[in-house]
Amino acid sequence: MKTAIKTLLIYLLGSYTLTFGQQTWTLDQCIDYALANNLTVQDLNLRANARKESYSQSYREFLPSLRGQSNYNIQYGRSVDPNTNAIIGTNFFSNNYSINASADIFRGFQRSNNIKATKFLLEAAKEDIIQEEYFLAFRVMTAFYDVLFFEEQLKISTEQVDISRNQYKFIQRQIELGLKAGTDLYEAKAVLIADQLVLTQNENNLQAAELALIQEMNLQNATEIEIRNISSEPLQIRKEQEIHPDSIYRTALSFMPGIEAQRLRIRAEEKYLEITKGRLYPSISLSAGYGTGFYETRLNASGEIIPFGNQIRDNANLFVGLSLGIAIIDRWRIRSDINQQKILISQSVNENKIRKLELQKTINQLIQDYEASQSEYTQTNQSETARKLAFEVAQKKYEKGLISIIELNRAKNQYAMSQNENLQIKLRLKVQKKTLDFYRGKPTFNIQ
Repeated sequence: MKTAIKTLLIYLLGSYTLTFGQQTWTLDQCIDYALANNLTVQDLNLRANARKESYSQSYREFLPSLRGQSNYNIQYGRSVDPNTNAIIGTNFFSNNYSINASADIFRGFQRSNNIKATKFLLEAAKEDIIQEEYFLAFRVMTAFYDVLFFEEQLKISTEQVDISRNQYKFIQRQIELGLKAGTDLYEAKAVLIADQLVLTQNENNLQAAELALIQEMNLQNATEIEIRNISSEPLQIRKEQEIHPDSIYRTALSFMPGIEAQRLRIRAEEKYLEITKGRLYPSISLSAGYGTGFYETRLNASGEIIPFGNQIRDNANLFVGLSLGIAIIDRWRIRSDINQQKILISQSVNENKIRKLELQKTINQLIQDYEASQSEYTQTNQSETARKLAFEVAQKKYEKGLISIIELNRAKNQYAMSQNENLQIKLRLKVQKKTLDFYRGKPTFNIQ
């Protein structure tokens, strides 16, 4: 019975693994899985949680502090009597109890500015998460289209192998009939072997591309992946009247998480500057405490040790204090810290300008590449159609003995090259279009 149950569990587990392995992944599914399982994103979430805790603690800094203390002491040999301050030579023990509270009344607005600074850093940490998710989505998208590209290349190379094999068999029959020379067969065999080599290389390239996609997704226990092939979907090429780089840049600038995160960090550093300046202000704090103790040397009129309860009550003392602190001479340390903080702010502002400039360059380059790819796709599409027709004509001419096998192979290779060029431009154009839509603020990825 146990063996039957174990066999059933193994079968069900194997069926589940097989079903998982045979799943056909869309681009959105690949991105969603990667976002849910990426370790860098998870690490940034943990950092955001730490920032959230710091933000909560910044509010708790307004609460007073309360501390209790107790000690138990045994004195040996000559020591000071805590009651009379006289030197005695007897051993005795004592224990004390105290509770102290303190509260800052004014610290130069340091705590309120710290609340604002930690809030800015928390919001920046959230933007960092979104920024990393965008980066990850683009990497997965690139890897996804790489798999598509090599899948299509594999189909093209398989088609070329089939053509070469049929051509080889055709020449064999023609030689048997005495219609072709034997040298044509050697040429056809060399071409077939070369095409088979290209087929093997494309198979290896496809496996490498699948592995890269699996690694970007952090897909565990998988060595291959099946994706939904969208390369056959029609590519709508609509010549836009005019693409305005400045308009796209302004749109991207309004939502790019990296830019926003840097802006928030600048705001946080400005608040840290205010915190540093607050150290120049006087500080005022209120303190209060209660203390008592029991001493073995405290005796009553009969020479007996006063009971513990009576001593705790009689030895009780209370205090309330107000303190004022002013930084008079600190070796210019606070002023130096203020200057250092100002330099940090200037560095952050400059870094933000660099990021904006890089974003603008990226968008300008993307638009230029997109427009170039549109023109190239129209030409490569026409070239593929023309090369296919030229190859078909060359095949018929060769069969009638009008051209040599070298001319036929040249037409075949040109057709294969036009297929690869058109495929490459087509998939590149799809990636560029999605990227451009992203910078335009369109919902390209399912990221909130």
